Order: sequence, then C-alpha cells, then structure tokens
Amino acid sequence: MKYKMVIVIREDLGLSCGKTAVQVAHAAVECTLRSKKGKNPWLDDWIKEGQKKVVVKAKSLKELYELEFKAKNLGLITALIRDAGLTEVPPGTITCLGIGPGPEELVNKVTGSLPLL
Repeated sequence: MKYKMVIVIREDLGLSCGKTAVQVAHAAVECTLRSKKGKNPWLDDWIKEGQKKVVVKAKSLKELYELEFKAKNLGLITALIRDAGLTEVPPGTITCLGIGPGPEELVNKVTGSLPLL
C-alpha cells in the first residue's frame, strides 16, 4: 500500500512563497505529531516509504472546512493551521489544512480533484 500526506493551501490569501513554505511545514509537523500521539496506524509505513507529501490549493476557507470534514469522516488525521499574524495576515488566520498521513487512495477521496500548488 502507498501512503501520503496532503497539505491544502488557501489561494485566496495570496501568501508569498516563503510564507507558504512555512505554513506547509507547520501543517506537516502538526499532522505528524498528531499521528504519533493518536497512534495513527499508517504513520510508520508512511515514514518507511519516504514521507510523501503533496501540496495542493483550495479557493477559500469554506473549502478547507469542507475538506477537513470529509477527511475526519474517513478517519484521517487533520490539522488546520492558524497563523500568529506577525507578518502577512491577521492573527488567527487559517492558512492551510494538513491531511494524513494515510493510504493514498483514502486521501485522494478528499483531495484528489484539487490542483497542485
């Protein structure tokens, strides 16, 4: 079986490349920590396979919430990332959503139709 993690960035915020990279990193770390704490059965296999991560984009905050709902209903780990607001966006702005790691075909049911960043 193949595993992956997907990070969904809000394109409506117009974040700089550097800011986007940091938000993606926050989501990847948070999903990994939540997976470890919650004893995600797919974590070890995902790590052994090379920790595949894919970054895609969503149009809005509403779309992130819808994706989070779908992912949780499928039993996937999720992490909404809220920015501290020190640079480009106001404090508490949700910038992205991390999903997984989980089986690729399960994660694709949530994010498979989204365009790559």
